[in-house]
Amino acid sequence: MKRNIVIATVAAAALITGGTATALATTGDDDSAAKKSSVQLKDHDRKDDDRRSDDDGKDDGRDDAAENTAEAKAAKVTAADAIKAALAKTPGTAVSAELDEEDGGLVWGVDILKGTTWHNVEVDPGTGKVLGTWVDKDDDGDDAADAARVNSALKGSATTAGDAARTAAAKGTVTSVDLDDDGKAGAWGVETTGAKGAESEWHVDLKTGKVTADRTDHADGQDDRDGQDGQDGQDNDGSDD
Repeated sequence: MKRNIVIATVAAAALITGGTATALATTGDDDSAAKKSSVQLKDHDRKDDDRRSDDDGKDDGRDDAAENTAEAKAAKVTAADAIKAALAKTPGTAVSAELDEEDGGLVWGVDILKGTTWHNVEVDPGTGKVLGTWVDKDDDGDDAADAARVNSALKGSATTAGDAARTAAAKGTVTSVDLDDDGKAGAWGVETTGAKGAESEWHVDLKTGKVTADRTDHADGQDDRDGQDGQDGQDNDGSDD
């Protein structure tokens, strides 16, 4: 249920077209512009182009794993601490947190629900300081409906987004926490990065805090492997003819 918006992109589009940035609005209490993150990323795209010598996907996988590892190590501030810092700046209910790139820098984007108003708070993953905050308005005017759905999903919950991040940290470096309210059994969806860059997805129960592997994620991975095996089989059959 991530509601993060690339603020600079929306604003730039509005200036180019002569329109207004209706996707968001800022209030007097919010920072008008985000400060630059202390964690600046290297240009991975150029390296990927240099290393990519064929289309078998092997180089892409190694590059992605290396990039995931680098970003996870660069984030000295954990997801749980980023959520804590965001809530200290903008009290409310943290609904999601994601480690992401913003204008060449690494940031924690935290979505906070306060009443029926959504706020996006960016936290520096190197220092834990808040870089900027914005009121986040849905183009479709579904803010109230989204808020009602979140409140319904979290009713009776004993596990917060911060709790989920701390619990799932035993599985790897947490890079994303998001309320999963699509299924009947509510849970926090958490993504982690392992020591070698492998990404995994987990569910943290809203009431018990129990961590379980995301079966959908594992099933998708198995489908990919089955598809690759099938492709290999077709190639082998073709070579035998």
